[in-house]
Amino acid sequence: MTTLDQPVVEIDHDKLMAFVFRAIEEVGASLNCALVVMGDRLGYYRSLAEHGPTTAAELAERTGTDEHYTREWLNGQAAGAFVGYDPATGRYTLPPEHAVALTDETSPAFLPGLFQTAHGTIQSTGTIIEAARTGDGLGWHEHTADVHVGCERFFRPGYIANLVSAWLPSLDGVVAKLEAGARVADIGCGHGASTILMAAAFPKSRFLAADYHRSSIEVARARAEEAGVADRIDFEVVPADAFSGKDFDLVTMFDCLHDMGDPVGAARHVREAIADDGTWMVVEPVAGDRIEDNLNPVGRVYYGFSTLLCTPSSLAQDVGTALGTQAGPARIKDVVVTGGFTGFRIAAQTPLNNVLEIRP
Repeated sequence: MTTLDQPVVEIDHDKLMAFVFRAIEEVGASLNCALVVMGDRLGYYRSLAEHGPTTAAELAERTGTDEHYTREWLNGQAAGAFVGYDPATGRYTLPPEHAVALTDETSPAFLPGLFQTAHGTIQSTGTIIEAARTGDGLGWHEHTADVHVGCERFFRPGYIANLVSAWLPSLDGVVAKLEAGARVADIGCGHGASTILMAAAFPKSRFLAADYHRSSIEVARARAEEAGVADRIDFEVVPADAFSGKDFDLVTMFDCLHDMGDPVGAARHVREAIADDGTWMVVEPVAGDRIEDNLNPVGRVYYGFSTLLCTPSSLAQDVGTALGTQAGPARIKDVVVTGGFTGFRIAAQTPLNNVLEIRP
């Protein structure tokens, strides 16, 4: 059938314009990613949270910035309902609930790290477009530091809220081992937030913190020193299928298995390194096993990161399995069973994570 033979499709003008305005909203949301990073770095949100209703001139003076920028930034935040605006007084207000999400780095609702990660990820879009033509990847280490720092800032509050109080207790018999003194390997540890939290909570246990990214390990080592737990943590710059040690009581991987080029190879190495009665805890982004299960706001964010960050990271490594950020429990189970494990269950969940208990 030629183009001339194609049936004529009538366009619903109202639907077209509805989509156009939705797309305009999307552009505003994209630009707001950078505006949130700006507000976080310049202290705008913290100043608004501390001082209450504020004019653009007052915000500029308090933060040592230019009023032209604060005015436009505030108006953009008001248009997006991140802050409120009172036309009678010309003052802008950050609602207390928004203040928690935008300023409290200990809250699991803290968001600037997520925006920072997205901002850093988007900066590599040109490279990813070319990689999509060739099938090449882009390594984690090749991204801007906003990706590395932002990820830790985003994930750490969730770990603070859940790891010791909920996730570890959801695993059969693990807390008792940790309290008595266990051998633990935290693989793909990044800046060490998860390792440091466990080391602080369980002083009788010994920890290995491993990551292939040397810069992240350097940060993790410094953070452990600051936290006073460096004496019980060994650090290694090594990929997930090559960390040292045997007979670990607990192996952990937080939000990183899907990024690996050879997750099955990593699983096989964990099986070799774990004790026969040990536990492998894998924390992965929350996902269902079917595409339609993930067609929601959280899935949309994760598919975006999968396209621009996680899948390229996997393709940049040997094997290049590219599980994707929304792999789902069934695909993760296939990986670990192929790697030699037999026990698998979802031990806990949050709105953003699946916590998986895996046994030999």
